[in-house]
Amino acid sequence: MQNKFNKITLAVAIAAAAFASQANAGGYQINEQSVSGQGYGHAGRSSNVNDATIVFGNPAGMSFLDRAQVTAGGTYLNVNSDIESRGSSLGPYPVDGSTEGDMVPGTFVPFAFYAHPINERLAFGFGVYAPFGAKTEYESSFDGRYMGNYTEVTVMSAQPTLSFKFNEQWSVGAGITYNRVDGELASKVPVSTLGGLMQGANVPPSVEGDGEVRVEGDDEAWGYNIGIIYRPIPETTLGLTYRSKVDYTLEGTSRSSGGAEAVRQNQDAKLDLTTPETVNFSITQQMTDRLKLMAGASWARWSRFDRILVEGSIDSEIINEQQNYSNAWAFSTGGEYQLTPQLALRAGVTIDKTPTNDLTRSVRIPSDDRRIFSIGAGWTPIDNLTLDFAYSYLTERGTQVNQSRDVGPLPASYSADYKNEAHGFGAQLTYRF
Repeated sequence: MQNKFNKITLAVAIAAAAFASQANAGGYQINEQSVSGQGYGHAGRSSNVNDATIVFGNPAGMSFLDRAQVTAGGTYLNVNSDIESRGSSLGPYPVDGSTEGDMVPGTFVPFAFYAHPINERLAFGFGVYAPFGAKTEYESSFDGRYMGNYTEVTVMSAQPTLSFKFNEQWSVGAGITYNRVDGELASKVPVSTLGGLMQGANVPPSVEGDGEVRVEGDDEAWGYNIGIIYRPIPETTLGLTYRSKVDYTLEGTSRSSGGAEAVRQNQDAKLDLTTPETVNFSITQQMTDRLKLMAGASWARWSRFDRILVEGSIDSEIINEQQNYSNAWAFSTGGEYQLTPQLALRAGVTIDKTPTNDLTRSVRIPSDDRRIFSIGAGWTPIDNLTLDFAYSYLTERGTQVNQSRDVGPLPASYSADYKNEAHGFGAQLTYRF
């Protein structure tokens, strides 16, 4: 009953997911599915067969693992934002408030993978990971609070996978994904100001006079991924991976409190959402016995995310926000140096183009083009066990938000400069059977 009662607006919650993915990916995509890969900026995501995280990176790669293994770990994300407000208004009133920034609480993104070669050609794998997710929480006095002040979304995927190796040059793999989402969104409503307007009184907006509209819920859907690996010579590996779009239909409720019921009644709500398909290509080149270099490119069809439209059983449009995302590319290069038989050192750089645009950028996704610098290490104290560690620093080009919307009968606007950076600290363990 609870699931049916609360299935609701993932797309709205997903709109803020840029910040949970600040460590590596654009839009609301998360790249934290491999700490070994994080160390070299995920440059060899589709081609470097290192451990069981290849179940996600390229299912075809499982066939090149020499034995069964399990890899588990996660990345802790610490996001810092510098916000300089240029003004906020509600009708004729200025909106007083604060811009403390750092609206993203520290977040840990976990993952776990298992890969098992069945014979010389066939392999099975299974993974649990987060492909999308976010949590943003502005302070209660945030001067852009009427555009949105709280969002949390978690997307977890489970992926059974098979791969088949034709020979030492070619391998293919495919998996299905079961995806479950949980989301929650809150926005402030200037109840005292709107109430005063109805009574002909002049009541400026204030934190004490605000109500709130909150939506929350969950849904599930299916997708798939396929991959190919080609090794023309033993020292060179090419990999290509495709991850499908996922279609969601979400139904649930929108609830108001603190007097906001007069502006937005409690009601059923519905929306459709399609998360984008992605393509990743990478090459891994063994330069010497110790040095390995990698390069990769990723493409995401973000143009599917054109707007957030939540339809209600009473109001035809509860939320209608234009997003107008553009398809986007990310490019990465990195390397790994085997310093000793037990210790491998890694480094990488990623350039990530934003799918957002200047006209429709919002407080929920105040992001721009990103540069990510990563370092990492893999330590194998015994043959069966490897510990991997990585650190990533993301710096984002400064950007501006100029957002407007109607709050009841009054037009609201908010303008601010944003400068974001993030730190990602990752650790994982691989055990080979």
